[in-house]
Amino acid sequence: MAILDLHDLDLLADELNDAPAQTRLRKLGLVMQPSPALDRARQRAGEAIDRRWMYLYERAHQRYGRAVAAVRDRVCQGCHITLPTSVSPTAAGALTMCESCGRILYWG
Repeated sequence: MAILDLHDLDLLADELNDAPAQTRLRKLGLVMQPSPALDRARQRAGEAIDRRWMYLYERAHQRYGRAVAAVRDRVCQGCHITLPTSVSPTAAGALTMCESCGRILYWG
């Protein structure tokens, strides 16, 4: 699913730009630098997503930092609200949003 790929790439980019995270990684012996390949991969992942969903993703990413939330036992793991029965797992590849926080839901 392209939106999950985009989410993973954004989380990696955020970690690369976070100074405390970089310090922790250096202590573990990992030195990571932002790379153009990461930007290209994000661009490709973004092109595979419908413009409407991309707008909703970007808005949630700016607001929360994590735009995609898993659903466990009908509870959004982003805002911890029990989802109404009208929101249910849809066909593979179809996207849904949390009516409470606006994150894109991932039914794992």
